[in-house]
Amino acid sequence: MSGEDWIVLLPREAKELVERGHGWGQLTCRISGPDRAALVVALSNEDSDRVPVATDPGHFLMTADFQPVGHWYAAPGELALAEYFLVRQSRELSFDEFQKFVPKAERPAVGKWSIAVTYCAEPPAISDDETLPAWSAWSVTDSAVRPIHFDMREGKELVDALDGLWPARALSSKRVLLFGAGSIGGAAAESLASYGAGEIDVVDPDRLLFHNIPRHVLTTKYVGMKKVDALARTLGEAWPECQVTPWGIDLVTHANLVRPLLDKADIVVCTVDGVEARRVANYLARRARKPIVFACVLGDGGYGEILRIRPLPEVGCLECQRRRLQEAERIDLEPTLDRGYGTGTRHNPMTAVGGDLHLMGQLTAKITVATLLRAQGELDQTIVDDNLVIALRPTPGYSDPFDTTRVLDQKWYRAGRPYDDCPACNAT
Repeated sequence: MSGEDWIVLLPREAKELVERGHGWGQLTCRISGPDRAALVVALSNEDSDRVPVATDPGHFLMTADFQPVGHWYAAPGELALAEYFLVRQSRELSFDEFQKFVPKAERPAVGKWSIAVTYCAEPPAISDDETLPAWSAWSVTDSAVRPIHFDMREGKELVDALDGLWPARALSSKRVLLFGAGSIGGAAAESLASYGAGEIDVVDPDRLLFHNIPRHVLTTKYVGMKKVDALARTLGEAWPECQVTPWGIDLVTHANLVRPLLDKADIVVCTVDGVEARRVANYLARRARKPIVFACVLGDGGYGEILRIRPLPEVGCLECQRRRLQEAERIDLEPTLDRGYGTGTRHNPMTAVGGDLHLMGQLTAKITVATLLRAQGELDQTIVDDNLVIALRPTPGYSDPFDTTRVLDQKWYRAGRPYDDCPACNAT
């Protein structure tokens, strides 16, 4: 084991045991030579029995070789300072020099190697705002000791670690109702969780099929499972702070089950394809007086569209926005959403490539989160206009608002007022 490109990984449970330890102990690791990586899976306190510490059975190193290959040591601040300069100068210590810092260090037999993890309870500061790391890892032979990469799980790997840089706490109490767990919806759910949304209810009756995979955030291991259940599992593993609740029901035929979810939601996101489902979502959100963000791709995947409909007297619903386009004799591409999957010459919503669909999902999540945060007083999350058209694979000849001709051209415009005879806007 030589070279600086090795890495040692330490679980949080190991960190706590070392900090409470008596100065040294033995390590057992899972080691992968091809990956040049070692995961500490058990350790002792001095010569006591080793305690298992690896708690993530899904980690790739848990199937690697199982070896008792090293020790941990309490170390003085002088070793932390020495490691700082050794790394920058690409140098190493002799074993005798290392042992002066760590008297308990054990010399490997000639031709053998081991791992050392050192912990300095009070690492020195090298400037007013920088203290050296308390933890280091070393490759140890009978003649030389070289610093190697080290990473430790400290419980700060989740969104709340960003608090102060990002308003994670403000979002942790927010609940999003997501209609549609397809390509756009899956990407939107993933992004909402990464932003720090506290709860997401996902409504979709469909199962993941093989032909969905090129465009979906889910992988083949979930084929055959309902999309909402697969998303709940995937996001639960990646973003455990976010509670994802799957609802494998149809928005249109089970509207009675959706209404209670609307009452609990702070905002609604609709990424379903069909016109009927979008109109039902529009009506339900309007009646519940909840903001809703619609997202889709139109025009054979040429354009992405996001419509934010806020429950304000001066903002018309989805039907009002479409009607205004039609009366102005501007193009309305939404009816193409009703072409069934695999029918006709091409299924318009799914002709967009996966990356474009994921982009639309991510933008939808950003607009959703910005809407929630702006209501919380976060001025840097202000969105002036409500509706966005973005060119993905633009086609000349379309009229406003789909007249952008260069890829990633964007057109923002304000939502129009409601019509007096709109049944959704004027329902009592």
